[in-house]
Amino acid sequence: MNDELSDGQAPGSRSVADLMLLRSRRSLGMIAWGAYRGDNPGILIGAMIAVIAVFAFILRDTGFMSPINLLSIIRVSTTITIMAIAMVFVLCAGEIDLSIASIVPVSALLTAVALQDGHNFIMSALVGIGFGALVGLMNGFAVVFFRIPSFVVTLGTLGIMTGLAQVVTNANTISIANDDFFWFGGGSIGGIPILAFWTLGALVLGSTVLSLSPIGRRVLATGANANAARFSGIRTGRIKIGVMTASGIAGGLAGVLYDGQYGAANFTIGANDLLSVIAAAIIGGAALEGGKGTVLGAVVASLLVGTLNNALVLVGFGAPQQVMVQGVIIVAAVLVSSRGGRRARWRWLTTLDEAEEKASLRKS
Repeated sequence: MNDELSDGQAPGSRSVADLMLLRSRRSLGMIAWGAYRGDNPGILIGAMIAVIAVFAFILRDTGFMSPINLLSIIRVSTTITIMAIAMVFVLCAGEIDLSIASIVPVSALLTAVALQDGHNFIMSALVGIGFGALVGLMNGFAVVFFRIPSFVVTLGTLGIMTGLAQVVTNANTISIANDDFFWFGGGSIGGIPILAFWTLGALVLGSTVLSLSPIGRRVLATGANANAARFSGIRTGRIKIGVMTASGIAGGLAGVLYDGQYGAANFTIGANDLLSVIAAAIIGGAALEGGKGTVLGAVVASLLVGTLNNALVLVGFGAPQQVMVQGVIIVAAVLVSSRGGRRARWRWLTTLDEAEEKASLRKS
């Protein structure tokens, strides 16, 4: 209670910023406690920090830990962070979206085409984001109304988007010549990349919705037990459609930001992001079975994954080796997470057995 009320502050007078700070401290504390207990992906975050510390020592003469390189890591990780936050909501609702990264190149290409046709950068950005929202909405409808598993639906969408990205431009690169749009994804404020502010904004918005709003509680309840949530009055279908749509919007926004960052769009942009997105969400604490996840954990994990990829590049590893490392990280995260789930189920079964034993003793 003392840490929740500071210096005579009234219980109802806390600002949203104070509540966000308190929630962030608690989330980091839970991650650290989980790492200590070894029953959630927090231990994997600790392991990744240790590996990065080793790389920092090995690469101490390469500028790996220089401010310029660290800002570069944040810049490169922003799109992964935004999509990972959306993936947390999808996983918390008990679903998965394998198509989120495949939306990126199509969104980027449509945005570039709109710019070439003379539309202003805001309208062009809305074209790319709106396309992502439409794809996510269609995924959500297929999952809810046709009762097709989200894994199957989004896997099919991934294939469609991969082909569509090449059809839109006949596999050609589209260049962008718009200074305002470059600032949108590649500019800076006071020496800080604009993409860092996108990361901060996504963190604040995602944490507020998931941790402080009724919507977040409904998402978690839907993923934890959809039937119980439905009986309690939660419209689980709307929740699932909503999180899938939000995931599509995140993919569309990522494509727009890639356009602003690189000044060009092609069908390969963001092609290898899916593994990083899933890795960040799971390492950050999201459970594949639903009902559990933190936005702060996903942001921390995405930055760690970006830092690790940067270190691998400096060491001399190519893209194939980076993908292999990400695959190993995902498998390790799932193993650690499922281990925690097995522990929880074992404790629940043990408690149930003890209750049944006590009941039988009372009857006798």
